[in-house]
Amino acid sequence: MLNNDGKPKKIIIVGGGTAGWMAANLLACKWKGTEICLVESKEIGIIGVGEGSTPHLKLFFDAIGVAESQWMPRCNATYKNGINFDKWSTIAGFESYFHPFPAQTDDIFTVPLFYKNIQARMQGYKVNAHPDNYFLESYLSRKNLGPLPDECFPFGISYGYHFDSALLGEFLAKNAQSQGVKRIYGTVSDVLVKNDGNLSAVKLKNGSQLEADFFIDSSGFNSLLMQKTLKVNYKSFKDNLVNNAAVVMPSELSQVLPVATKATALSNGWAWQIPLRNRFGNGYVYSSDYIDSNQAETELRQHLGLLESDIDARHLKMKVGRVEKHWHKNCLAVGLSQGFIEPLEATAITLSFNTIEQFIQYFEEGKGTNKFEDAFNKDINLRFDGIRDYIVCHYKANQRNDSDYWRDNAANKNISENLSQILYLWRHSQDFAGDMHKYKLVGSYQPKSWVCLLAGYGVFPKKEMDQTFDYSNHQQEIDGVNDFIRRCGLNFKNHSELLLL
Repeated sequence: MLNNDGKPKKIIIVGGGTAGWMAANLLACKWKGTEICLVESKEIGIIGVGEGSTPHLKLFFDAIGVAESQWMPRCNATYKNGINFDKWSTIAGFESYFHPFPAQTDDIFTVPLFYKNIQARMQGYKVNAHPDNYFLESYLSRKNLGPLPDECFPFGISYGYHFDSALLGEFLAKNAQSQGVKRIYGTVSDVLVKNDGNLSAVKLKNGSQLEADFFIDSSGFNSLLMQKTLKVNYKSFKDNLVNNAAVVMPSELSQVLPVATKATALSNGWAWQIPLRNRFGNGYVYSSDYIDSNQAETELRQHLGLLESDIDARHLKMKVGRVEKHWHKNCLAVGLSQGFIEPLEATAITLSFNTIEQFIQYFEEGKGTNKFEDAFNKDINLRFDGIRDYIVCHYKANQRNDSDYWRDNAANKNISENLSQILYLWRHSQDFAGDMHKYKLVGSYQPKSWVCLLAGYGVFPKKEMDQTFDYSNHQQEIDGVNDFIRRCGLNFKNHSELLLL
């Protein structure tokens, strides 16, 4: 049944956590006349690791009218300018690089010179083509400056956050309840389906039955509604992304509070370091085909200098891939129930937000029907696949040779046609960014993100040009960019100081 405005009269969300409560908050804001109930089980609980986001989390909070001062202190949240990748390359001068979020200063002044020097480097000239020299947010992170400028600074800058995911889930739960969302504790034991294939109700272990017009599946990897009940096919990314497990543990903060996530390559995967207000969140993402859980925990403890520590570590399993349909019949999958791409670029919340927001748009345009279901599923699948390609490229283009894990990833031929074309353009194009647009290869990530990755690894031809090159003019241009970025940086505050405001 629908309301007169074409919205469902009642929605049941199965599963809490960040994804479920994001859906509850957005739907409560957008569809005021709809009754929304969220069912979550106390038996399952929330993982509650330190987590990072892209700038989409700010867009989400803006959409539901929640200020940073309301949620950040309660979730031990800090600011995030981007991600520092360390030891993914062994090429001298390119052992680490920073992947920044966008800022208006990029396209106005710094990125054109970056692209110019990339092309010169591809031709063999020894110019400065490391991405860290061309982005404001890279500079801010080196200086531990937060991303909120003084009011007189006229350029916009994007940023993400670090936060405790368990605390964020609880904050979102309370906020949704204040907007009229009903919270029900219970474990779903059965799902009832109508003759036409639509869902009609969920049954709880206590015998109660909850009927609704529309259902949101946020039941995690279990995907109780979408995969188990509606039998929607699942597409694994195992051939593209081999990591399937993680071990996580906290550690004490350093004296200086970083304003970026750190992703450090280890023997058979990579370790994250996420700065919260009260601790570091750490984890080692790895493939169990190359290293077992005990070995992974030992390596993470060594990496953190906690080999003799009695701090508990937790082990997690990951299922990397996506469903073929995110909206099917009267059900929408959000979060892990719809799919997961490993946490390397912190895209889980982005995908959840995109899914909910776009579903609302398509559902309203279809006046409460499934008219745009196919178009919606195509769009969301393109988002998933685009993110997958970018993350696959981190492994495909790695410049390490110290283990079978890294060698096999570099040799992996199971990559998409899109990624193959992008890598071809990198090697052969005279205008990489322009050709990405020309051949419609721009999707989830813009050209400058691809350039940061490939240039950051030092993926350049091993050749030197004999012709003369005006290195004095080149250095003047680099000095000009450095001075421009430095002066921009005068408008930003220390990260720790910013958190006290």
